[in-house]
Amino acid sequence: MITVGQVRALAVTLPRTSEHLIRDRVKFRVGSIVYVAFSRDETVMGFAFPKEERAALVASEPGKFRLPGESDLRFNWVEAWTAALDEPEMRELVVEAWRMVVPKKVAAARLGS
Repeated sequence: MITVGQVRALAVTLPRTSEHLIRDRVKFRVGSIVYVAFSRDETVMGFAFPKEERAALVASEPGKFRLPGESDLRFNWVEAWTAALDEPEMRELVVEAWRMVVPKKVAAARLGS
């Protein structure tokens, strides 16, 4: 199980990230683009993910991942149950979500080519 605190510890190390509390939901973003957000009860973590790959991700582990609500299907977004994620998997999902929203130069400087 992962927590907001674990995600926060990672997110603050990613360049250009800021944390916001919006309508009782913790969100991490770069500029105005949210790349990770938690449900109010912190049982679900939403994260940026390529639209064309999300159906396969959800189908591969439906007990862990789910599609976002209908109003959010237009975004590059997927959701995961926090109780089903371990820390290495969370780290990979958060870093890849962050990489989607920062300029390539920024990602390369932080992560290498």
